[in-house]
Amino acid sequence: MKNIYFIVVALIIVSCKDQGKTEMQAKQASVDSIKEATADSMNVEFEKQKVIDSMQIEMDRVQNAKIETQKEVVIVNRQEAPNTTTTTTTKKKGWSGAAKGAVIGAGVGAATGAIISKKKVQGAIIGGIAGAGVGAGTGAIIDGKKE
Repeated sequence: MKNIYFIVVALIIVSCKDQGKTEMQAKQASVDSIKEATADSMNVEFEKQKVIDSMQIEMDRVQNAKIETQKEVVIVNRQEAPNTTTTTTTKKKGWSGAAKGAVIGAGVGAATGAIISKKKVQGAIIGGIAGAGVGAGTGAIIDGKKE
């Protein structure tokens, strides 16, 4: 009888130790999954910010180019007659084909990436970047053919 009592007590002690290990493993797995989810969301936020920054740089570049093309040049030629003047103005060029292509491609790529991907935000970011690149390249090719 004493032996059975010791066996039961030993089994209870062993099973309690196993439960503690199991609970610790479950808690550690939970902590690891939270850390992984946080890292993933930080990567997504970082990628979003990179896209926003690159688009802002591109928009600034386009705006500066637009300002340069909007400057008006006036040339006055004086003839022998004092009242005769000729005025020549330059026409605004507008957006280049590459800039238009980049903006259109980014929009279409972001929409397509969000629709196709299971991770909507990540798909939109990747699609926007890829679309902007393809659109800019296509616009540059078209600009080259026009010249």
